[in-house]
Amino acid sequence: MKFEEFKSGSYKSQQNYKSFSPHKINQQWVWEDPKINTLLSDANRKIASLDAFALQVPDIDIFIEMHIAKEAVKSSRIEGTQTEIEEALKKESDIAPERKNDWREVTNYIEAMNSSINQLKKLPVSTRLLKDAHKILMKGVRGQHKNPGEFRTSQNWIGGATIQDAIYIPPVHTKINELMSDLEKFLHNDQLDVPILIRAGIAHYQFETIHPFLDGNGRIGRLLITLYLVSTKLLAKPSLYLSDYFEKHRQLYYDNLNNVRVKNDFVQWIKFFLVGIIETSDKGIITFKQILNLKDKIEDNLLPKLGKKLPTAKQLMRYLYRKPVINVQEIQDELKVSLPTANSLIADFELLKILKEKTGYKRNREFEFVEYLNLFKDNK
Repeated sequence: MKFEEFKSGSYKSQQNYKSFSPHKINQQWVWEDPKINTLLSDANRKIASLDAFALQVPDIDIFIEMHIAKEAVKSSRIEGTQTEIEEALKKESDIAPERKNDWREVTNYIEAMNSSINQLKKLPVSTRLLKDAHKILMKGVRGQHKNPGEFRTSQNWIGGATIQDAIYIPPVHTKINELMSDLEKFLHNDQLDVPILIRAGIAHYQFETIHPFLDGNGRIGRLLITLYLVSTKLLAKPSLYLSDYFEKHRQLYYDNLNNVRVKNDFVQWIKFFLVGIIETSDKGIITFKQILNLKDKIEDNLLPKLGKKLPTAKQLMRYLYRKPVINVQEIQDELKVSLPTANSLIADFELLKILKEKTGYKRNREFEFVEYLNLFKDNK
């Protein structure tokens, strides 16, 4: 099937509305537009550079935890959840009551991503894997009564207060198993000569078009991209997440997905997707370089000033790379030290300008590893 000749599907009359029935995707794909070849070559080169760089970073899994936290914040923000990365790293008991719903959605996404990556060791990317992720995603949040971990058994829609003024109405629920089975077969069909990144772009579009769950489809669909790239070994480590790119270009993201359905414009969606891979890979490499520079500066120039406290200070630094928002109690628990020792370490780290107190309180104080946190925020 040529992208340029692809017919995305057809509208089917239901009782008082028309739902979209997408055509299946498990087939050979080709294209005429040479720009796709250029972008694909560039995207493959950039993602390989990101992966190679990630594998050179000592303790890479620690830093990937922060990338996952950022992905969770960004992917949830596309859906209207307002949580900053600093909040996502806190315990629930430290979150204001009015912020807890948003916080849970983000932390559920982190748990779903970590669980799914772990499951890839024994499960392929499959409907079962996505259902397991969805069950975690919906746990104890606003969508918890919308069949967590199960495909929908009723009609849903996107945009609009009612189905009559919806922007998009996905296929009826009776078609979901058939369409998702086709998507799964497409991802694993060795008889097709379709590059991995092209498959990932097609699969994301198709998943969002099927919209198989009552809620959480955007987040699961974006999670699917990273899971597929890891499962195919295009990424040895889960170091690439597109939600930051999609969130920055949110309207284009929605428009390009919708234009495949409305205008059969698959070419523009694939170009947009590949540019996202290129830009995100570049940004990922820059972030890893900045992490290493910061790590070298702290470990070579700052920590040695602490003399005999150095071994404990190194332990604390290792913890801060995973959790750059902390309090005294957490340091006590993590390092298994006394309260005076924990307070003394914090005072040292404040003097070295590694930690900064953020609350202004005398008690229940919180400290942030600001320079590191800033590498994962929009102001970088």
